Amino acid sequence: MTPAEFAALHPRLWRLAMRGAAEGVRRHGLLPAADLARRAGHALPLPRRARAQALALPDGTRAILTDNSPLSLTKLAGVLDDGLTPEDWLAMLNARVFLWPDPKLAQGNLSTRRRLGYDSEWHVYDTVKLLAPVWDRAEIAPINSGATLRKPTRRGHATFAPLAGLDYQSWRRARRDAGRVQSLDSVKEVTIRGAAPDAAAALIEVTAA
Repeated sequence: MTPAEFAALHPRLWRLAMRGAAEGVRRHGLLPAADLARRAGHALPLPRRARAQALALPDGTRAILTDNSPLSLTKLAGVLDDGLTPEDWLAMLNARVFLWPDPKLAQGNLSTRRRLGYDSEWHVYDTVKLLAPVWDRAEIAPINSGATLRKPTRRGHATFAPLAGLDYQSWRRARRDAGRVQSLDSVKEVTIRGAAPDAAAALIEVTAA
């Protein structure tokens, strides 16, 4: 699969962010939680963020890392493959930037943010412009990897499938053919391992959420 082929399926990608975060994207691109914390000289709380964490980068840029409240560590421990621990999984999440291929998929997350009092905004990205420069680190997932509410899905290293060279139709069939789900998979998350420093060039719209 190429960036253009993936963009034909999902021409836009959406990200929920704290109000005002677009300015940080314009200055620094998209940064995963681990990078933001490191640049701000902070350690990420383990095993998870029970509350939002405010950060200030050396140039004065302010950022807020939201909490991990949708993630129950007890439930997570019971659905991890590959010998992973909850701490391993959280480290994997903190090393990635997450986007939605369809804003409808984010309604549960948006409802939680509103309940917790977060003032949020939508960032809309051009898929090709965002992913092409980081194509070797772009991935998709068939689940919401940061949530274990209700009936959590099993997850492991294979949850994040690299887009570069991906046989998309085989990916859609893989879990069904293994007997893990009953239907073909669809993209629930788009992730980037590490930073996307050129993300500002792909940012096409910022609106209140």
